[in-house]
Amino acid sequence: MLDFQPPGFEQRVLNTTLGSMVYAVPSPDFWPESLHERSPLVFLHSLGGGSSAYEWSQVYPAFAATHRVIAPDLVGWGDSAHPARDYQPQDYLDMIQVLLQEVALTPAWVVASSLTAGLVVRLAIQQPQLFQGLFLISPSGYRDFGADYGQELAAQLVRIPGLDRLIYALGAANELAVRNFLEQFLFAQRSRLNAEIVAAYLASALKSNADYAALASLRGDLCFDLAHDLPQLQVPTVFVWGAKSRFNGPEQGQRLARLNPAAVQAFHAIPTAGVLPHLEVPAIVTGLLHYYLAMHSQRQVLPPRQ
Repeated sequence: MLDFQPPGFEQRVLNTTLGSMVYAVPSPDFWPESLHERSPLVFLHSLGGGSSAYEWSQVYPAFAATHRVIAPDLVGWGDSAHPARDYQPQDYLDMIQVLLQEVALTPAWVVASSLTAGLVVRLAIQQPQLFQGLFLISPSGYRDFGADYGQELAAQLVRIPGLDRLIYALGAANELAVRNFLEQFLFAQRSRLNAEIVAAYLASALKSNADYAALASLRGDLCFDLAHDLPQLQVPTVFVWGAKSRFNGPEQGQRLARLNPAAVQAFHAIPTAGVLPHLEVPAIVTGLLHYYLAMHSQRQVLPPRQ
């Protein structure tokens, strides 16, 4: 979102079948010209209340001098269009595919988190030519190994018309609720949470019609079994997990990784980090991403997963 965009970046707009998708790119007036053709590096945020490209804003500036950084607000989130619709997984597969085809232009490294990361795995199976590699934070379909989030009480409650909007208003669309959710569920150490993070999540959650995409996620409409899909992945992939994640923990990540060790070539659990290590300990995530991009550029095989 523009109000929370790092210095040296500018917004551009991609028209999709669901409406305009806003994305941030390095400003050519700020960043020096590269001595080589920059390869695309795409950062995709998760799909929870208040999400936006801000989620990656502490990481992607570190790559602006060496890559064509692309950081969108997916449709339904942040500064992008918010159509009033019942969002489905195919909506996000389609919009990410269009972004890679029309903005990235050449095969990209894609960095993504949570449910979006799971959807990216699906797209990489369907359209591997769009990808150089995947760097994924806690990827999940939230129906993995038959454990269906959609059957949980929270998902059942938000399927009740009227109650769903009340839950969103009380649980996501006010400052106290946003701060509490970030502290209690997304961050392992609340001391790492600051006022800007809360303000950015709140600003996204308060956008007109922001409840449609958020409630689709909360209802479980976007869920699928990533464990079913993952064995088909062929794109080189790195998994990163917050060791203190209050949702799917690193054990779940290891279990997923073991389904396809040929593709998931590295696994890192970051101590003392929760669901959003890229906001909580961004320097660590930045360092890991730098390492694997450098390994790839040198055309070396990624080291075996530990």
